[in-house]
Amino acid sequence: MGPVLMVAVAIVFEVVATLALRASHGFTRLGPSAVVVVGYLAAFWLLAQALKSLDVGPVYAVWSGIGTVGAFIGGVLLFGEQVRVTTVIGAALIVIGVIVMNAGGGLQH
Repeated sequence: MGPVLMVAVAIVFEVVATLALRASHGFTRLGPSAVVVVGYLAAFWLLAQALKSLDVGPVYAVWSGIGTVGAFIGGVLLFGEQVRVTTVIGAALIVIGVIVMNAGGGLQH
């Protein structure tokens, strides 16, 4: 698996783990709690492997930015969280920030 694909899969694991964190109800539900632990371990392991050949700044911007937007969308779809104009603007600003940060280049070292 290439490093860019590892980052993409790490993002998926991170978003799933974050949504499971909400579903765990403070780690009082075993199934979602197990998904949290496995998901975050997998996400960080994949991210660490990708960072062997990718620069940390742009990769972390993509991982955290897309993860944040993914958790926002997942919260809306799975938990009925409210969508407000300010949250949509914030999500758009995150995406714009990730694009601007990656426009500087330097993805691989």
